[in-house]
Amino acid sequence: MLPTHNRYDYVRIGARPDYCWPDGKRLAFYICTNIEYFAFCAGDGALDNAVINAKQSHRNFAWRDYGLRIGIWRLFDMLDELGLPAAHNTNSLIYRHRPDIIERIHQRQDEVIAHGRTNSEHQDSMWEDDEARMIDEVTETIARAQGKPPGGWMGPGLAESAVTPDLLKEAGYRFVMDWPCDDQPFWMNTRSGRLLSVPYSIELNDGPVLARRQHSPREFADMLVDQFDEMVEQCIEAPLVCSIALHPFLVGQPFRIRPLRDALKHCLGHRHKDRVWWTRPGEIADYCYSLPEGLLV
Repeated sequence: MLPTHNRYDYVRIGARPDYCWPDGKRLAFYICTNIEYFAFCAGDGALDNAVINAKQSHRNFAWRDYGLRIGIWRLFDMLDELGLPAAHNTNSLIYRHRPDIIERIHQRQDEVIAHGRTNSEHQDSMWEDDEARMIDEVTETIARAQGKPPGGWMGPGLAESAVTPDLLKEAGYRFVMDWPCDDQPFWMNTRSGRLLSVPYSIELNDGPVLARRQHSPREFADMLVDQFDEMVEQCIEAPLVCSIALHPFLVGQPFRIRPLRDALKHCLGHRHKDRVWWTRPGEIADYCYSLPEGLLV
């Protein structure tokens, strides 16, 4: 027997109960940025591809810091221009070191998803007690600033230990975004009850696509259009979630944000846009928790 887990059941698409999103919508569409704070020349974190297998360096730090100084502000302006809501996977150290970003998020009434303390550490290497303390610290930081704790979590690098879902449930989280195995939300098992998994794409994600697989910005925009066009057709058969994952230090570059804007305009103007719920992960989770028992597997 191969190693396995008991976090969720296998139920194929097409063999699940049908339901609709609010107002009869069939495709839930959300944009999620990743607002990350990194250690200087130390720790884990994305490495730029200017030099293959490079170590953490001042150049690499500056490349990522571009996202906080320039890129996220371009994304905010683009989202305002298009009238789109958004969520933000946010390191809690952003609250201490870049509070003006948090202020803009609040002005937009966007959602904050807890995203660890920093992307320079990954929780898959932590002991259980250390991970629990880290989760509590992140939760307290966000709750103190926002007046309520975050409802959702995505680990830095989507990393998890063997007990992460258990710790998140015990810390009061309602959903997690670390399991990219579905286009619908589904229930996960924890030692303290069920936890919702909300789809988060690592395919339609500028990190793997642009920084690792070396696709062009225009190719990424084409992927976004093709993903949306296909899902807005398929959602007639089953309600789906289309997520777009963005990193400000990548798509915040001028030559990348232009094709991204064009792709989003295509989605907003689609002939089947009446099927689409332009939303955020927390709103998806709230709706799923309101569904009658048995509709969500």
